[in-house]
Amino acid sequence: MTANAVPPQPRSSGESRPAPWRIAGYALLLLGGAAAPLFVYPVFLMKALCFALFACAFNLLLGYTGLLSFGHAAFFATAAYVTGYVVKVKGFPPGLGILAGTLVAVLLGFVVGGLVVRRQGIYFAMITLALSQLVYFLFLEASFTGGEDGLQAIPRGHLLWVLDLQNDRTLYYVVFAIFVFGFMVIRRTIHSPFGQVLKAIRENEPRALSLGYDVNQYKILAFVLSAGLSGLAGATKAIVFTFATLTDADWHTSGEVVLMTLLGGMGTVFGPIVGAFSIMTLQNELADKVGSFVTVIMGAIFIVCVLLFRRGIVGEAGALYRRAMRKRTA
Repeated sequence: MTANAVPPQPRSSGESRPAPWRIAGYALLLLGGAAAPLFVYPVFLMKALCFALFACAFNLLLGYTGLLSFGHAAFFATAAYVTGYVVKVKGFPPGLGILAGTLVAVLLGFVVGGLVVRRQGIYFAMITLALSQLVYFLFLEASFTGGEDGLQAIPRGHLLWVLDLQNDRTLYYVVFAIFVFGFMVIRRTIHSPFGQVLKAIRENEPRALSLGYDVNQYKILAFVLSAGLSGLAGATKAIVFTFATLTDADWHTSGEVVLMTLLGGMGTVFGPIVGAFSIMTLQNELADKVGSFVTVIMGAIFIVCVLLFRRGIVGEAGALYRRAMRKRTA
């Protein structure tokens, strides 16, 4: 940043402290997450949490930086395969396996980010898609991935030599803790000076450049952080389901996370979570009823969302709430 650049202004003390209703909302969500496996099948919840974290990581890139990636499944799958390999073949405990998968996803994000951040719009999207397909075919041909059969029978093992992850409920609370950690990292990033610069780049990149910010550097950092958290989600999913397959690296997975983000509300904190749980619930309920037509239904939902609910579920709800508050105070 140059000497005449204007740094982000620090938040006032009133802004730095969340409102009481917001603290209460987070507390209710934590309590709800802790009680959820008592009422809902834990494996479904774990899958939804993994994809919710994946969607939140993707939203950091699209919703707050304005970069549309069609290849984020590459980071999700890379971490899943690396985690499965080091846990199954090398005998690492699951905690170190998840850490290894996440670190490799970070490194891959740094390489890919350095290649693509100088492009914008459709060029950025198409390059990420092409690189993702390259990763897909690499996993298809590599010997350690199992090819079309995938990497199966990944042992869950024990976390810290104490927690038996073979127990679904125990594993659920581990997955929930990982999700909360990832979500808080994203939330802190969004509300930091770094996050404010990302929003400025999204809204008006030439203006951010004129203020002296190194836009490409900020984009790379955002890309790497998004890739790392996507990898954390993929690594966790590999432990939950004890396998990693080519489906994780397929472009359909990248498309699903785009749909989750848009359906829930791009550029909102909770939107990707709502979108992920909505899509996972629909797939779970419709898969045995309509079969392959579930993809047609997902496509129809995407079209309706783009045409009628541009802000997504959470975005539209927030807009209605603000409109009601303005009427009340008028």
